[in-house]
This record gives sequence, structure tokens and C-alpha cells, in this order.
Amino acid sequence: MKTGVNILNFGPGAEPQSLLKWAQVSEELGYHSVMISDHIVVTQDLAERYPEPYYDPFGTLTWLAGQTSRVMLGTTVCVLPYRHPVLMARLGANIDQFSGGRFIFGVGVGGVQKEFEVLGVPFKERGARANDYLAAIETLWTNEQATYEGRFVSFENIYCPRPVQSPHPPVWVGGKSEAALRRAVRFGDGWHPNRLTFDWLRDEGLPGIRRLAEEAGKPVPAFCPRIRLNITESALPEQDRPIGDGSLEQVQGDIAALEAAGAEHLILDWFTGDVEATRDHERGWGMLRLIAEQVLDLKAEKLRERAQTVGPLLFPDP
Repeated sequence: MKTGVNILNFGPGAEPQSLLKWAQVSEELGYHSVMISDHIVVTQDLAERYPEPYYDPFGTLTWLAGQTSRVMLGTTVCVLPYRHPVLMARLGANIDQFSGGRFIFGVGVGGVQKEFEVLGVPFKERGARANDYLAAIETLWTNEQATYEGRFVSFENIYCPRPVQSPHPPVWVGGKSEAALRRAVRFGDGWHPNRLTFDWLRDEGLPGIRRLAEEAGKPVPAFCPRIRLNITESALPEQDRPIGDGSLEQVQGDIAALEAAGAEHLILDWFTGDVEATRDHERGWGMLRLIAEQVLDLKAEKLRERAQTVGPLLFPDP
């Protein structure tokens, strides 16, 4: 299982040098990827949760591409309906070229209605637009001269930069609804859900995406979850404990269980909802070091043993 880091590109702790330092620390510690999120319009209600500054994902990843050499660079997630797909295809291909083939295109449909209103995008059409845009982007990335006709976008004989990765950068589709799972099966190389519980994964999420893939006659997309990382000094009560929240041993067990469930990539997100805590970079970097040294480096031995113990209890063979 490959492990990556969600860099906070918003809030009082976000500034260019901190974004760069997070990417450099993640790369030095051996993490597989660094990823950042996406909003264009910071409305008053959004600012309470994700205040300015809010750095654009495409601009930030382009900047980081020139100052890193190994980590993958991705969006978690880019809100598809916000931008024209021709623009997104060009931006994504540029990042893939500038980074030497290190771009991951994580996508979602968004959920902040006021942001859609400011951008003039119908909120109720966001799922249909996302599907249309993904099909258009795939066409642009896989054809030297592209023609496409869809419900919301059409073009004929246009050119777009080709990505380095073939046939295109990995597409990770976020979301937990049935529509999101269908989108992941139809368009995704990976399924990238967030805010998970083990009960939901075991009873609904993983069986659901396997069923939809079988019905569509397509392979099951790679399981690439994002979880919160909040290591506490003492163990937390297990009831209602978020995945990734708790003592080092509890977090170790969570990571082992996700690997046992078939996760191929795991993204660690250190944002707990406390906006002021985004200034405490040292704590965040300390948790990354702790996970790298005490969990990921032990995976071949102790973590794998723990996965064999925890995994069958939470995720019996389908």
C-alpha cells in the first residue's frame, strides 16, 4: 500500500513556503504522494470551515512540480463542474509534463451550493456535468486531435497537450453515493472516498463498488481512501472513533485494516476542523515522521502481522 499526504492549501497556516515545506518533508520521509484540495469561491459559510488564503490546486501543483523530484502530485479533489473540461485537460497535462509524469487527477462533483451559484453552474446538474467532463477530458488526453460531442460540452478537431503518463494520468473519483461509485467504475482508475467508517466500508462501500463493477463488466477501481490523521497521547474510546484518530497503536491498526481491505493507496489528512491548528506545522510534520518511522517502515513485519489479525475481523473475504 502506498501512502500519501494531504497538504492544507487553505487557512491561516497556509503560505507558499509552508506548502513547499510540506511537500519537501513528505518527499524526504518517503511518502508516495502529496495532494491538495479545491475551491474557487470562498463564500461566507465556506470561510468558516476553509478560510482564505485558499491556493488554487493547479497553480500550486505546477509550482511544486519544479521543486520536488519523486512524489506524485494530485488533487483531492478537483471539483469537476467548476472549470471547462478543455481547460482542465490542458492544466492536468501541463502538470504531468512539468513533473515528468507525476500527476494524479482526483475528482469530485462538489457540494457547496452557493459556490456553484457564484460561478453560474447549476447545482443540480453537477453529477451529469462531471460525467460529461470526464469523458471529454479522456478524449482530449488520448487523441492527438480530439472530437467530442456531449450534453454539456462539444468540440471538433482540437489539440491538447498530451500527458506523459499513458494512456493518461490516474483518475481517482471521490464520493460515497451510489452515483459516485458508478462514476468511479465508469471513469476511475481509483476510488477515492473520504470520511469513512469501517462499518460502512464493510457493509456498503466495498461490496457496492464490487457489485457495480461486475454489473458494468469493468474492473474494480483501486481503493484509494483518504483518512484523518490525528495521533493522540492516549487511546480514544473505540465507539464512534474516526478512522485515523487515536493513539499510535489505534492508528496503526486502522492503517493495517485498510491495507487488509485492499487499499492500494492511502492519503493522510491532518486537518481536524480546527482552523487555528493549521498554523502548527511542526505537529503535523511530527505525525508524518512518526507514521513513517513507526508504522510504514514496519509494514513488512509488524504491520503486516497486525493486518492479518485485524483484517479478517473487519473485512472477511467477499
